[in-house]
Formats: sequence, C-alpha cells, structure tokens
Amino acid sequence: MTTERATHPCLEDSLLQLRKYKRMAERALEQIGDEDFFWALDDEANSIALVVKHMAGNMRSRWRDFLTTDGEKPDRGRDREFELYPEDTRESLMARWEAGWQLCFDAIEPLSNEDAGRTVTIRGEPHTALEAIHRQLTHYAYHVGQIVLLAKHRAGDTWTSLSIPKGMSERYDVARSGEPYKT
Repeated sequence: MTTERATHPCLEDSLLQLRKYKRMAERALEQIGDEDFFWALDDEANSIALVVKHMAGNMRSRWRDFLTTDGEKPDRGRDREFELYPEDTRESLMARWEAGWQLCFDAIEPLSNEDAGRTVTIRGEPHTALEAIHRQLTHYAYHVGQIVLLAKHRAGDTWTSLSIPKGMSERYDVARSGEPYKT
C-alpha cells in the first residue's frame, strides 16, 4: 500500500516563491553583460557577482543535510563570498548559483507536514524547518532585490521590466506564476 505525502501549504508556497525569485534574478541577469555583472557602485559595495557568490555560498551551507546538521557549515568561509578571485568568472559563479538553488529545491521538495515542524538549527539557533525556510526566503528576496536594482541601473534604457512597467498597472494582472498577463 502506498500513501501520498501530505505537503504543508506553506512548503508548497515557499517553493513557488523561491522559484519566482530565482527566475526574477535570472531575467535581470540576462539583461547585463559581464562588465556590468562585476561592476560595483563603489569600493565598499557588492557587485552582482558578489551577491550571486554570497547567495550560492549561503545555499550550499543552509540546504546540505538541511534536517540533520546546522545550517552554518564549518566549510562555508562566508567572508570569502565577498571577495573576488581569479577563478570567479561569471560562468563559474552562475554554476555555483545553479548548484545552490538545486540544493535548496532538493531539500524542500520532499518535506512532509511532519517535517515542517521539525527543529533545525542555524548557527546554533533552533528554528522549525518552516521558520528556517522562511528565514532563507526573506534573505534571498533581499538579495534578489539588490541584483534587480543593480542590473536595472546598469542596463539603463535597454532595461525590460520584470513586472508591470510604470503607468501600465491597469493593463496588467499578475498570474500565480509571477509572469504578467494582459487583462
């Protein structure tokens, strides 16, 4: 006898929102070249490349063995995520980005209702699995917003809106997928 896994609605919605943020960032990244990917506002600011590197490092740490080990893995090296090295090409950083997102989705997709309430730790701080997922969701939304802002700034007049263009609200509605459609 097989039973279907009961999925907590918040887990399903978390996956939906995470996929939307990933796609939003990638649609922004498609609009800029390599020079813009590595450009920073000033010496203290992070480039898109560093934000991507940081998010990938965070995902690698948080989502490996999500239910069984602390989310801050000893091999992370967080400070290195904010430094560029010769091997940090756009291609290599985007490969890390993809691997990080895959870890994220692979960790959340199999979770059940019971798993949502299990205790996990991040830097020794206890969270329910659902709280830990929401913590990461808000963290990723913050950084995706940075990516979009920087990409839009660099793309300038060639920018294609990722949502509803200014002055067009009445002509659009947003589908559950996050993609605009005309009403």
